[in-house]
Amino acid sequence: MNILEQINKYVLFIALFRFLSGMIEITAGLIMLKFNMLSKALLINSLLAIVGPTILVLTTTIGVVGLQDKLSISSMFFITLGVFFIIYGVKN
Repeated sequence: MNILEQINKYVLFIALFRFLSGMIEITAGLIMLKFNMLSKALLINSLLAIVGPTILVLTTTIGVVGLQDKLSISSMFFITLGVFFIIYGVKN
């Protein structure tokens, strides 16, 4: 039995999305350094503001889908509401 067969598929996808997010962040930082211009850095930083919430929503959705047989409808509603409150709070 190899390691991939032992890992929960939902955990695997959440981890892969987090690795992708981290690689995007590191790449963006390197691009900022390459351009060495404040205006470009701010533009790139603005684009990253889309990545974070998107990854948060994707990973939370994957987690909730994986737990759907163990969570009540109200629990799923409150988890989803909490994610949107986090995004709303960060945007304002």
